[in-house]
Amino acid sequence: MTISARISQSAFDGSRLRVILLLDLYEGAQQQFLEAYELMRKQVASIPGHISDQLCQSIENPSQWLITSEWESAPPFLAWVNSEEHVETVRPMHSCVRDTRSMRYSILRETGSRDVVPAATEVAARVGDGVARHALTFTVKPGSESKVAELLAGYDSPEARVDETTRLRRTSLFMHGNRVVRAVEVEGDLLAALRHVARQPEVRAVEEALNPYLEQDRDLTDPDSARVFFTRAALPAVHHVVAGRPAPAGLRRHALYYPAKEGRGMELARLLAQQDEAAADDPHSPVHSSTVFHRDDLVVRLIDITGELDLDPVASLGLKGSGKAAELEALLDGAAIGVEGSLTTDRNINRLLSHADMLPVTDRTSADS
Repeated sequence: MTISARISQSAFDGSRLRVILLLDLYEGAQQQFLEAYELMRKQVASIPGHISDQLCQSIENPSQWLITSEWESAPPFLAWVNSEEHVETVRPMHSCVRDTRSMRYSILRETGSRDVVPAATEVAARVGDGVARHALTFTVKPGSESKVAELLAGYDSPEARVDETTRLRRTSLFMHGNRVVRAVEVEGDLLAALRHVARQPEVRAVEEALNPYLEQDRDLTDPDSARVFFTRAALPAVHHVVAGRPAPAGLRRHALYYPAKEGRGMELARLLAQQDEAAADDPHSPVHSSTVFHRDDLVVRLIDITGELDLDPVASLGLKGSGKAAELEALLDGAAIGVEGSLTTDRNINRLLSHADMLPVTDRTSADS
C-alpha cells in the first residue's frame, strides 16, 4: 500500500465512501423509527451517487442501531447530507433517537466476490496529523456585526482538555459582512469535544447572548431546535493539506471567502483543494497549510501563510498556474463578493483578495499545542 508522506486529508481522492451512523433509540420508539427510516431510505435511493444502505440492530442491546451506506465518492454524499432536503428528511427521526454518531471512511481496499476494486484504481492511503477539523457558519442581522464580534471575541476559552484522549487545539473565528465562520481543530474525538464546549457555562452564556442577533431563530434549550440549527450551520472540512517541509516561523492565519455560483460550490472547493495540493509541493509557495470548508454554494479556505497576503496575491488566492484564474472566475459568484470582470487583471485579483479576506475576530491555541 502506497502512503503519501505529506499530511493530506481529502474528500476528493476519488474513493468510494462508507458512511456509518450509530444510533441509540428511546425505548418504545422502534416502530416510529422504522417508519421514518423507510421514508428516508426511499428518498436517499434516488440521490445521485448513492449505491446502497443497510439498517442493522444490535444483537446485544436492542436500543442500539446502525445504518451504513455506500456512495460512489464523498462529494455526492456531502452535497446530500448538507442539503435542506436532508434536514427535513431526517427530522421525523429526532424524537426517536437519544444519541447519534456519524463516521465517514474512504474505501481503500476490498475483499470478496463482488466488484473488487481493480489494482489500477486503488486509492493511496494518506498521512494525517491526528486532528479533526470542522467549522460552523451562520449569519447575523445586518447592523449587529460589531456587537456580535465583541461578544465572540470576549468570552473565556473553555478548558482545552476534554478527556484522556481528546483536547481542543485551536479555535479560529472570522467574519465576512454579517456571516460568521468558527473553525475548530480537535485532537481526538471531534463530537466529544463539541459536546464538551457546548456544556461550558461561559460558552452557553455567549451563545444565549448571540440569539437576538441571529437571522435564523434558535432555542438551545430545545434539543430539536438546537439540532436543526447546528445541522444547518455545519461547514465541513472537505480538504486539508500541510506541506512536507518544516513550518517556517511567523505563520499567519487567514480565512478567505469564496461564494460560488448556484450549484457550483463543490467544483470550486475541488479547484482550491487541487491548487493547495500543488502549493504543498512548491518550496517557494507562501501557503504552508490549507483547509477548505464547503457547504452548498459557500466555500471558505483557511490558510497558514508566511508574510502578508498581498505579497503574492495569486498564491494567496490559490490561482497559481495557467488558466486557473479563468477556472475560478467561471465558478465564483463575483457579484456577491463585489468583484466583477476578468480575474486575469492584476487590479481584479487584488480586489478579489481584499474582498475575500475575512475579518479575524479571535484565534486561540491551547497552551500545550
